[in-house]
Amino acid sequence: MKHQRLLVAAVLVTMVFCSLISAAKTVVEMKDAQGKSVGTITLSESGTKGVALDIKVHDLAPGKHGIHFHQNAKCDGPDFKSAGPHFNPDGKKHGLESPEGHHAGDMLNLSVKEDGKATMKLTDADVNLKDGSDSHSLFSNGGTALIIHAKEDDMKTDPSGNSGDRIACGVITK
Repeated sequence: MKHQRLLVAAVLVTMVFCSLISAAKTVVEMKDAQGKSVGTITLSESGTKGVALDIKVHDLAPGKHGIHFHQNAKCDGPDFKSAGPHFNPDGKKHGLESPEGHHAGDMLNLSVKEDGKATMKLTDADVNLKDGSDSHSLFSNGGTALIIHAKEDDMKTDPSGNSGDRIACGVITK
């Protein structure tokens, strides 16, 4: 009987631990303007600060593309303007090179290979995956969106770094 209780306790602890690990990651399906999946981006708490992005996308134009977190958890095609402006809880200017600070949703550019695929890791130190009561949480106000733009972000021009049209979008919610 004692061994049976220990076994049940061990199973319960394992289940709780596994659910905590899986809850720590959010998989965002990225879709193009026609609603076709162009891959996934897995979000997880970074080991130090912020959110780590594990990007696996395909069927995109080769070259560099701006990638940003946007304010609204909406991805209405074909232009994805429903995602709103960049995620910017501190009211700063755009661009990692801006002397006045940058949007929390600003990140380095995504590099897509000649075959239209990109597999890379990025980190955004200015956001988190805490509950929605934290203003820097990607789950605040009902969630946010992740946008890939048509062109490279110049890292300084307000409001979006001259990164062009929104070509892929994914909703981030709990």
